[in-house]
Amino acid sequence: MKKLLIMTLFISTCSINLFASGTDNIFRATLIVDELEYQFNDEKLLTWDTYAYAGYDLNKIYIYSEGEKAKGASFAKSENQLVYSRAISPYWDIQMGVGYDKTQDSHKKWGVIGLQGLAPYFFEIRASLLVAEDGNVGLRAEAEYEALITQKLILTPSMAFAAYTKNDKQMDIGSGFSNLTLGARIRYEFIREFAPYVGVEWNKNFGNTNNIELLDEVYLTLGLRFWF
Repeated sequence: MKKLLIMTLFISTCSINLFASGTDNIFRATLIVDELEYQFNDEKLLTWDTYAYAGYDLNKIYIYSEGEKAKGASFAKSENQLVYSRAISPYWDIQMGVGYDKTQDSHKKWGVIGLQGLAPYFFEIRASLLVAEDGNVGLRAEAEYEALITQKLILTPSMAFAAYTKNDKQMDIGSGFSNLTLGARIRYEFIREFAPYVGVEWNKNFGNTNNIELLDEVYLTLGLRFWF
């Protein structure tokens, strides 16, 4: 009887500890398709911007992927990252891992160090420093803000830019300030996990990148945001 009582107390204590640990630091796994859209530009692009994560409050693994496929093209350009993310404050994570970019003519691997979080006034920020084997160093950063028009209608202005230290024609990038993209999308959340949207975007290459791939367009977008 005494042994049974001790065993019961032990099991109860373990259960309480596991429950308390679970409530404080729950394992989560989520896939977010932030943008899956058709762009009404010269190339008639189908684009995506997605990420998935798995882990706990302090430590997570993220997979990022964004890319585009032109109408009638047999290939898609993409930028992909696999990173370990560690919380360094209530609103900021530091990230490190690897990146893999692909174009029609080539591909490139990067080492990645990044920062992701929520800046003052609720701007969502993500910046990545990229280092390639050939010595090319890149910086990519993006920011967006969600403005609630109603509880279901949300306006999201966004900005993204990129810069590199070396030319790489096969990867369609040039040295210096490379690209700037400004956009605004308005979505309607039928439920939080499902929201179609429309938007407008300006996408421009600069400097040596513009010499490699001429780009300066304003166009409409139509897309879908969902997650689970």
